[in-house]
Amino acid sequence: MPTMEIDREKPVCVTGATGYVAGWIVKRLLDEGLTVHATVRDPDNAKKLAHLREVEADAPGTLKFFAADLLEPGSFHDAVAGCGVVFHTASPFQMNVEDPQKDLVDPAVQGTRNLLDAANANPSVTRVVLTSSCAAIYGDNADLQQTPRGLFDEEVWNTSSSLEHQAYSYSKTQAERAAWEMADAQSRWRLVVVNPSLVMGPGLKVHGGSESFNIIRQMGDGTMKAGVPDMGFGVVDVRDLAEAHLRAGFVPDAEGRHVISGHDTSFPEMAEQLRPKYGDRYPIPKRTLPKWAVWLFGPMMNDALDRKVISLNVGHPFRADNSKSRAELGMEYRSLSETMNDFFAQLVEHGEVKAA
Repeated sequence: MPTMEIDREKPVCVTGATGYVAGWIVKRLLDEGLTVHATVRDPDNAKKLAHLREVEADAPGTLKFFAADLLEPGSFHDAVAGCGVVFHTASPFQMNVEDPQKDLVDPAVQGTRNLLDAANANPSVTRVVLTSSCAAIYGDNADLQQTPRGLFDEEVWNTSSSLEHQAYSYSKTQAERAAWEMADAQSRWRLVVVNPSLVMGPGLKVHGGSESFNIIRQMGDGTMKAGVPDMGFGVVDVRDLAEAHLRAGFVPDAEGRHVISGHDTSFPEMAEQLRPKYGDRYPIPKRTLPKWAVWLFGPMMNDALDRKVISLNVGHPFRADNSKSRAELGMEYRSLSETMNDFFAQLVEHGEVKAA
């Protein structure tokens, strides 16, 4: 397994620190004894920061909060000052938006550029770890048919998404391309990118508005009782993703893009992981909906499930190659059962789903 070289004398920066993924990254860095410069919208909002303060209290590291806004030039400079490694996780993850350019693309792309401007302005920075996405590799499962190896891997880029179709995926693609353009224009710091698939698993707190929490909640609250579409996904545990970030930051030879995905799976298989423990008390979906039913009713159930999305994803598998992350970062991935059951248990504990 590749060894990490962690410089504990220099602080590190994590953007969007109150986010679902970022929380676990902050915890992992604090557990290593590092000083973490965490960017948030409002450093004075004690309630929103409480879960991170609790993590800090149990860890040897130190946490410092800085105000930052993705769309405000210069707002990352104070947080990045003096840092060796910068982790850029801040980016909107929403499927249903009014204005894709304003709500998704602008904050993703401009936020990345503003963060990298801060890296360029601070000579202490030697590495930037960007949280991109498998969405920058593909837009629809049908894209798999166009890949050279029949797999989504680091060589593949999403060319099928646009503002009109899979706008979230388009935003992640544009942001990562902007990052590589800026990285290639300089030689002082190295850009290392992690490309996670669908992130699942318990948060440091319940992130009620996240898409991941919506999926697991709907599997237990009756929304999906009639069945789930046969739609393929990659899934990675949020705790494994945090580990991948740490390794991307501190494995000396880490470079380029990395598919971070533990499992090629699907909605039916994800639900199946929950049935042994929770199926007798919660309306965990048992049926796989036929494609014609998803075609007819999907757009009424979810605005993001338009008929083009259904056509290009339902009945199409997801297959990704995570071998680079295993070989170069030393990644090992939790079982899908552990991820799904730990996640559902958190919702049960917090009353987000009710037993029948």
